[in-house]
Amino acid sequence: QVEHLLTADQDVLEIGCGTGTTALRLAPFTRRLLATDVSACMIAIAQEKLAAQSVPQLRFAVADAEEPVAGPDAFDVVLAFNLLHLVTDLDRTLQQAVRALRPGGLLISKTACLTELHPLIRHLAVPVMQAIGKAPHVLCFDADALQAAIARQGMDIVSVERHGTRGKDFRVFIVARKPA
Repeated sequence: QVEHLLTADQDVLEIGCGTGTTALRLAPFTRRLLATDVSACMIAIAQEKLAAQSVPQLRFAVADAEEPVAGPDAFDVVLAFNLLHLVTDLDRTLQQAVRALRPGGLLISKTACLTELHPLIRHLAVPVMQAIGKAPHVLCFDADALQAAIARQGMDIVSVERHGTRGKDFRVFIVARKPA
């Protein structure tokens, strides 16, 4: 469904691209897609995938989502999939995403809202997994808090959807627009 929000005249930034699977799938629908991740190992895997599958519009780079990757107003769309709950500073990450967007640009996110999970998962399972080094730092918020964080950056929420089993996915899909 994300490809329906993209056009061949758009410059797109993906933050937290991991091994590049989504970027490889979406880049053909864009003019240019810069996919970034904080992990050099993830970007190395993404580069290997790109070498095996030529996608001229796509470039991968190591970058922290909380730091600028380009000048202001450089992109028409910023993608953030399965990332925002993993950053250290949600507001700073969103601030950088909005800074990168041109007026009228879109922020498209699918984000795990961990407070919507069973309390034992977030209060027991996650801390235990973190203590033994099997889970990263995570931010716990619900969809309303995430929308409020996006709105604090001056963005207009365009749509909020739930996918997965009967629309009850704890990962909320949000599209927000930077005012023109």
